[in-house]
Amino acid sequence: MVDSTFAQVGKNLSEAMRILGDGQREPETGPEKCRFSRASIPGPLQGDGQDVSTILHLVHNLIHDEEEEEDLPSQHRMQHVGEQGHMALLGHSLAAYISVLDRERLRKLTTRILSDTTLWLCRLFRYENGSAYFHEDDRDGLVKVCRLVIHARYEEYASEGYSVLSSRQPVIYQSASGRSGLGQHLCSQLGLPLSSLCTVPCNTIFGSQHQMDIALLDKLIKEDIETGKLPLLLIANAGTPGAGHTDKLARLKDLCDQYNMWLHAEGVNLATLALGQVTSAIMAASRSDSMTLTPGQWLGLPAVTAVTLYRHEDPALSLAAGLTSSQPVAKLRALPLWLSLQYLGHSGIIQKIRHATALSQQLLQKLKALASIKTSVEDELSSPVVLFRFSQEMSSASSGGSGEGYCAGEKEVLDAFNRWLGEQLLQLVPSSGVDVVELEDEGTCVRFSPLLTAAVLGTQEENIEDLMEKLSELVPVMCSTMCLRQDFREETHRHSPSLAYIEELSWPGLGAVRYEPRADGIDESRRKQELEKINSELLKKLQDLDTDIIFSTGPEFGTEEDCIFVGMVAEDVDVSELVETVAALGRDIEENGRLLENMTEVVRKGILEAELQLQKANEEKLIEEGMLRQLPLVGSVLNWFSPFQSSIKGRTFNLAAGSLDSTETTYSTKAQPGRPSLQESPTSSSKKHPGQRLFRRSGAGSDSFSETSSIAPAEESTTPSGSIHPPDSPPAPEEDSRTAEVVVPENIQESSVQVHTQLEDEVASEERQPEGQEVEQSGR
Repeated sequence: MVDSTFAQVGKNLSEAMRILGDGQREPETGPEKCRFSRASIPGPLQGDGQDVSTILHLVHNLIHDEEEEEDLPSQHRMQHVGEQGHMALLGHSLAAYISVLDRERLRKLTTRILSDTTLWLCRLFRYENGSAYFHEDDRDGLVKVCRLVIHARYEEYASEGYSVLSSRQPVIYQSASGRSGLGQHLCSQLGLPLSSLCTVPCNTIFGSQHQMDIALLDKLIKEDIETGKLPLLLIANAGTPGAGHTDKLARLKDLCDQYNMWLHAEGVNLATLALGQVTSAIMAASRSDSMTLTPGQWLGLPAVTAVTLYRHEDPALSLAAGLTSSQPVAKLRALPLWLSLQYLGHSGIIQKIRHATALSQQLLQKLKALASIKTSVEDELSSPVVLFRFSQEMSSASSGGSGEGYCAGEKEVLDAFNRWLGEQLLQLVPSSGVDVVELEDEGTCVRFSPLLTAAVLGTQEENIEDLMEKLSELVPVMCSTMCLRQDFREETHRHSPSLAYIEELSWPGLGAVRYEPRADGIDESRRKQELEKINSELLKKLQDLDTDIIFSTGPEFGTEEDCIFVGMVAEDVDVSELVETVAALGRDIEENGRLLENMTEVVRKGILEAELQLQKANEEKLIEEGMLRQLPLVGSVLNWFSPFQSSIKGRTFNLAAGSLDSTETTYSTKAQPGRPSLQESPTSSSKKHPGQRLFRRSGAGSDSFSETSSIAPAEESTTPSGSIHPPDSPPAPEEDSRTAEVVVPENIQESSVQVHTQLEDEVASEERQPEGQEVEQSGR
């Protein structure tokens, strides 16, 4: 019979996993959803408390609220929690329950759990007669091992403390390719000065560039001994954090035995010790005095502790160093791993590690057949870490541009391209688990380390196929962009000073350009505002074009402002047409902007002149018609018997010229002067083939057509002249001669825009006759 409490713990865990699981619960609607929203979470605790289901639903909403607010699919890699992951989570729940047992039963149970887990791990990873220390922080095991070595090498350390270290300063050696900050963490935790840390350079001539230089290490140890220091411990890599390379562990072990030093090994390649066939370089790790394992990452076990296996005969020193504990509760840290190892079994553990290494070999073989990709691997072909990068040297022969003469900064540009490549691959194939690493010699590389990601993300062989497919699509675009960068720079310089090329080596794309407006007679602050306004508007117009080229404001934390950054381009892109389009659109925006700025002043002057013309027209009208015609009743009767034709004509206001002209020509021809016919209105010089993108060179494809060099959005390029026809008949008699009708065009273009201001007589003689008849009839 299973303990009822055990059964309840398992049931509660299953229910919690079901509720908290992503996408496994129907979304709430209406009041229920509002009840669990973040804004409605009460501050103080409720008096009666809440049931377990309500609390779990609240936790679920707290986890996924951010995704719902952004209204975007989450791009974070979610850990694939399988059945073995459930066992690890169950182990944490059981550990809390077991801790409440009586002391004797707890001691027996924890001793059994600790001994079983230690025995299984030592057999799995070929580490005979070892002890195990389970710790949450993967650096904590090395700290405890260092303390153990200090206790062993300084006999009076337990009683005298750090004062005994002053006689012979201890020295800890680490590789330059080791984990960043690990040595500083050791010195901080142990209370040692940073002078106790010695970083050993890697090979520069022979062997891997990420392996420790053993000859130089031997020299450094001898120098430290001669100066009265004590070589204490050496940290070796079985898989460097960046490149996954393994130090020559066998020779390092012999060197440590020679100088009575402790050898500690760590790295992802230690996982391959569990396989049937192990390389000699990795097999030598089983001879080390201690090594740190991370089975949780390798097997996809969530919240499982790291393990440090070590060999030491004195249990008292291990207890003093903190590697063993007399508290039974501390031994329960091994319970989740104890459950998971039993659930997976020996075959299941081996299968997961073998699957990860097979994925690496599959990707490596495919990368070797891909042009423009350079791989960086360990001397042994069975390295489970694959590094690759886009190589500009191999892509220089690509057609589509002049790749010759690419100037300084090539390495930084390649690093930017490879950084972009890694980010794109991670976004397109998130299950692959690739990431970007910065290496001192190779530069920026894309890393595939399935031992750290495959079990967590559930990576399969089809994911490698998808990765290669996306990589095959991205590499040609990168090659063409790299070759066309020089052409883009030269074309931009040809359009100087209206366009300025911005040298941004960290931008993964064609380049950056800035439109420079004319700065005649304006101060610096005004020029900066105009520069920002024009380039912002230019960017919007470029983004609205029908093209697959991405235009943006550049890196989020870039140093250049008010620039237009052009992204990756295909090999058939016409760079000259692209640059000409940027320049033409910039000029349009600048001229239209200045036209709008000057319009206010021009219109104001035109209104003042129109008022003077109105006043003069009224005076001339009074002289021509006489005083009698100005009287309402007498004027109507007089106009009835003797109609009067006024000689005063209207005026048209030319906004571009800023002048008032006569409308006599307009009324005589019934057409506005200077207006182009519809057949002569500006349109695009060529029609675009359906589906054809902009900036494509002619002959690039079977159906491709060349585009015009200056391209603007459709709503701006096909509009005819903005002038509007005036009415064919004279104004109605109700209009006042002191008012001016200003007809403003709907669209303002580069062509002159005419605004007609018509100044007419108050009452036309031929239109006063009906009013006179009405007066006469009323008199009858």
